[in-house]
Amino acid sequence: MTQPLVTPTWLKQQLDANKDIIILDASIEFQIPLEPEKDKDGVIPKAQRFDYDTVFCDPDSSLPHMMPTEARFNTLASTLGITQESTIVVYDNSGTYASPRAWWMLKAMGISNVYVLSGGLPAWKAAGYECIDHYTSHVPSSASLLLDPHFFLSAEQVLSHSVKHNAHIVDARSLARFKGEVKEPRQGVRSGHIPHSVCLPFAELIDSGTMKPFEDLAPLFSAISASKREHLVFSCGSGVTACILALGAYICGYHNLSVYDGSWTEWGQRVDLPIEK
Repeated sequence: MTQPLVTPTWLKQQLDANKDIIILDASIEFQIPLEPEKDKDGVIPKAQRFDYDTVFCDPDSSLPHMMPTEARFNTLASTLGITQESTIVVYDNSGTYASPRAWWMLKAMGISNVYVLSGGLPAWKAAGYECIDHYTSHVPSSASLLLDPHFFLSAEQVLSHSVKHNAHIVDARSLARFKGEVKEPRQGVRSGHIPHSVCLPFAELIDSGTMKPFEDLAPLFSAISASKREHLVFSCGSGVTACILALGAYICGYHNLSVYDGSWTEWGQRVDLPIEK
């Protein structure tokens, strides 16, 4: 498989065949803008919890759900039985909203066979498949994953791209937030956007909780960069919906991709960083 999305039917077939597959529930507690109501009733059989908001994150950072260190990620991944050879499917309980970040984190750690369940738990249930009421434990592994630093960028790296114009910086927030026309939801965060960035609201990539098909996604990204070799850097409010754009770009054949991990939560509160409106 080369595409990152899988259907509930595909996943059910893997489970029925007792394939050695790791299923991770990457649902988050906080509400993503425009996200539908979370379905907290049950989990997919054999699923384990992948909590990147409070566990798979950097506990020493003042910013939310920052990518953990390579060492911390490996320690935590080992408890879930994850290795570099694992086949992993991630999902969330509202559609395809929180799960793309988990997919991106696992890709950043060098795991090739990681996929997103299209439509998440709601799609699984809509297909008529059963849920259980508890997570499943897995035989621990000895993970030795390597973090590729190209996947997550710092504010200083993004600033360099902004000044040198050597990457396309793409903001996943709404156009009103991008233009600074509305107040930011987090206190103490300025309004506006990163200089020389463009706006592609993540909601334009999603239809009824699932990613739109390739033919709808492709024009959105070709309008930003006609060349699939150019560097695309995605930002958002706190590094979650930026990964929806990364997933969409990946589906469309772009592979020189990065996510600004701190996103606007960091940029908007750091007065040393420039903003535009």
